[in-house]
Amino acid sequence: MDAHLEPWTMLGYLAGRNKARMRLGVAVTDTGRRNPAVTAQAVASLHLLTKGRAVLGIGTGERESNAPYGVDWSKPVARFEEAVATIRALWDSGGELVTRDSPFFPLHNATFALPPYQGKWPEIWIAAHGPRMMRATGRYADGWFPGTTRATEYGEQLEIVRAAASDAGRDPQAITPALIRFIVTGRSRDEIDEVVDSDIAKVFTLNSPAKDWERHGAQHPLGADFTGVQDLIPQLIDEQTALSYAAKVPRSLVQELFAVGTPDEVIEQIAEFRDHGLRYLVVGNAGAIQPSMRKSAYATTPYVKVVRGLRKL
Repeated sequence: MDAHLEPWTMLGYLAGRNKARMRLGVAVTDTGRRNPAVTAQAVASLHLLTKGRAVLGIGTGERESNAPYGVDWSKPVARFEEAVATIRALWDSGGELVTRDSPFFPLHNATFALPPYQGKWPEIWIAAHGPRMMRATGRYADGWFPGTTRATEYGEQLEIVRAAASDAGRDPQAITPALIRFIVTGRSRDEIDEVVDSDIAKVFTLNSPAKDWERHGAQHPLGADFTGVQDLIPQLIDEQTALSYAAKVPRSLVQELFAVGTPDEVIEQIAEFRDHGLRYLVVGNAGAIQPSMRKSAYATTPYVKVVRGLRKL
């Protein structure tokens, strides 16, 4: 279930293999299980070693990555805010001793001697979906990096981020409006439907909060007050239970969670985000989640067409 390589170790490996200008980051780093002083050092190290290519994607994390490992999950947003403030305090210390009170990460004569690369620290991109996280993005971040928002909401949420930046005395236009989106496309409608109707895609919608299910006329299997991916612990759901949940998923919810359609339709969907302020897009090929398409050119050729089209937006 948790067969994932440690991300910052993996980025070090990728940096050694790729000497070009590819930016390197994680979408996104946990502020619960990982102490922010360790994160600050890891990202600053990668930034120096790659000559300025590191980006710190960061968020609260999820219950599944914290509670099972003994990390208190009672105040994830408060913990997140303190983690980002700690990282900024260390980076801005100029090598001087840092003492900072914090209910989560107090510093007592801490040192941080690594210099920024050519005077610039890695950009901080925050995965923010709720109002409090958006306001934190405005105060601390260089980029706003949501994943599950709708195009019709994107512009309004961006204004929350920018207003918070202005209130903090920062330039609101300096914050990059970004988005991560997984794409389901194919050469035919049948290929697209194969992925949309797959159990894997349907189970993925358990990451959506109950309010999103309700908007599509369904009740979330985990309860009417379920908040979504932050509180999901998937290892506690056995296969048969997951399949029973998948049977209840509205098709329209899958289509909302991913960018679904022919290459032209997907490009049109992303263009709507652009019209609401999006300026930086990170995409993934969700077509590969369907076993029959993993090793097929059918899963990659239309996706490549989408990527090429997106570059022209």
